[in-house]
Amino acid sequence: MFKLEARPQPSKFWSMGSPLLALAITVVIGMVLFAALGKDPAKGLAIFFWEPIKTPYALGELMVKATPLLVIALGLAVCFRSNVWNIGAEGQFVIGAVFAGGVALLADKTTGGWIVIAILLAGIFGGMVWAGLTALLRDKFNANEILVSLMLVYVADMVLSYLVYGPWKDPAGYNFPQSKTFEAITQIPRLMQGSRVSIGLLIALLGALGLWVFLFRTRAGFAQQVGGLAPAAARYAGFSSRRALWTALLVSGGAAGLAGALEVAGPIGQLTPYVPAGYGFAAIIVAFVGRLHPVGMVFSAVLMSMFYIGGELAQSRLGLPKSLTGVFQGLLLFTLLACDTLIAYRLRFTSPLAVKGAP
Repeated sequence: MFKLEARPQPSKFWSMGSPLLALAITVVIGMVLFAALGKDPAKGLAIFFWEPIKTPYALGELMVKATPLLVIALGLAVCFRSNVWNIGAEGQFVIGAVFAGGVALLADKTTGGWIVIAILLAGIFGGMVWAGLTALLRDKFNANEILVSLMLVYVADMVLSYLVYGPWKDPAGYNFPQSKTFEAITQIPRLMQGSRVSIGLLIALLGALGLWVFLFRTRAGFAQQVGGLAPAAARYAGFSSRRALWTALLVSGGAAGLAGALEVAGPIGQLTPYVPAGYGFAAIIVAFVGRLHPVGMVFSAVLMSMFYIGGELAQSRLGLPKSLTGVFQGLLLFTLLACDTLIAYRLRFTSPLAVKGAP
């Protein structure tokens, strides 16, 4: 029989190996799932892991999906490393999109290229405002940030719905709940002709580099992590746990808002009720699979975008429900949490005879 035995210290090997083992288990379960649905497992896996990287155009679409996931995950990593559990990045993403969309709707044919910077700044500000509500309630009333940030997601969705069904509804949109299409000048510049990949990808990669420098090469980054993980020790060292709380949530909210701005002024091009695509929740998985490390999150964002694109392709080519994307995301998170047990514990095989013979 097997039993768990506590390790004298956490395993560095399994800290890095746990996500890889979780991915392998997810793939195996996915093959069983495809077979149970009457589909060829090899073809199903190819749709999820080969088709998204098969051609240059497919790679471009992969980067389009990975960009908002990475931007949001970078902000969440600051929160989680500070022991602040912001689960409402989806709401901050939506409000960032609303603020950015509001600025984009002000543009006309005579507007200059500066509007793009204003749109991105508006998105960051919107996300920070929404995350600031959570920080305020946690700081002043000791409210649970998990519940507050999560409930604010639904409030953000209702704010977006009110605007696209009401004051911002396109009069020439055949009664569809959507704003008018943004002017061409408001579109986020693209990196190359014929591709939908925008400068948002560069912003995300620069953000990953900036986060690495902040967390591991600055005193402020060290103080940020200590302030959240050990408030008493932080006070003794002269660090502020309140500052850590506000910084974590404002940075996280700003990153989610920036992702929202990049989406509505990029691939979407207008405000619709379908702006909430679940990126805020999926980015939580991206952050944990990437071990809350900027480099790890780059790879996990690409993996998660494969699940998004694979789910869409499985729907069109295999006739499977699009919810398969959520199934794979959930499997990956579940197996990751299970495999993380190996970081603090090791499996030991104990012979039943030895147990019976023990005094």
